[in-house]
Parts: sequence; structure tokens; C-alpha cells
Amino acid sequence: MTLRIVCMIVTLVLAGCNRDGTDAVTPPPAALNSEAMGVFCGMNVLEHPGPKGQIITASRIDPYWFTSVRDAVAFTLMPDQPRDIRAIYVSDMARAPNWEEPGATNWIDARKAFFVIESRRHGGMGASEAVPFGARAAADAFAAANGGKVVTFAEIPSAYVLGSDNAGDQTGHDRSDMRIN
Repeated sequence: MTLRIVCMIVTLVLAGCNRDGTDAVTPPPAALNSEAMGVFCGMNVLEHPGPKGQIITASRIDPYWFTSVRDAVAFTLMPDQPRDIRAIYVSDMARAPNWEEPGATNWIDARKAFFVIESRRHGGMGASEAVPFGARAAADAFAAANGGKVVTFAEIPSAYVLGSDNAGDQTGHDRSDMRIN
């Protein structure tokens, strides 16, 4: 009986340490399936080549799906989109079967990925893409073969994802401190 009371007290104390009241555990990515529809285009995500993205928020059961990583990054910058982001996942193209089939379960945390921007490869909707990799060496190899430069999530220029295909960062947005609950 005493052990049960001690366990309840410990549970309550630990719950109280979470200041914003949200679950501190990052939710896992969902497997890409035939029901995934792109947020911006309303099309089936599987019908498009190249890397994909998914964003998990506290206010939705299902993830927001993106036919391109570029669109997923843009979503994080748009003021009219949800701010209760819990996780941002992108396809690890080093583990993808190929460009046409980027994989259903090879997701990586976007904040830990390396992205190749300004390459010759285009994403799911035909626009320039931010191609993600779980390892810097894989990103460097892709850039050597396809052009472009390697950056982190926080270094992706806002204008690259929000503006024209090859624009430099002129908007002043900074994703490095974007809060993920």
C-alpha cells in the first residue's frame, strides 16, 4: 500500500514538471499509405516522386501530409497554419528505394536532417526541392552528383520555400527557435 502511494506521488510530481501541460514525448511518424493526401494540393501523396513530409500537431489525430519537403517546411513558416507542432518528419532519401518511391517508413526528424537545396532534382509538384538525408555524408554525395548545397533545417532560406524556386532568404523568418510542443 505504501509503495502504491509513493508511486502516485512520484507520478504527480513528474507530471507537474511539464510546464506547458503537453506530453513531452515526441510522437512517432506515421507510415506513408494510400490515404495520405497533400495539405496544399489535395492530391494523393503517393502519386508524386521525391521526398515527402509529415507534420504531427497536438490538435489533430492524423498527420498533415506533404507531397514535397519544401511544402512541409513552408507550412512551418505560414502564420495561418497550426502552431501546436509536435513533430516534423521528412523522408530520409539515403534509405529510400529510389526517387520515384521515397519509402513509407524511412522518416527522420527534420530538425536533425541535412538538406540539399538548389539541386537539379525537383520535388513532387515539379518545384525545387529540399532533399533530406539522415547523414551529412549522404547529403554531400547527393549534392556532388546533383548540384546544390547542404544546409540544416534552420538554414533553409525562407524565400526558397515560400517564394520563387531559386530565391535567396529575404523574408527574415527563422525556424531555429520554432517551438515544438
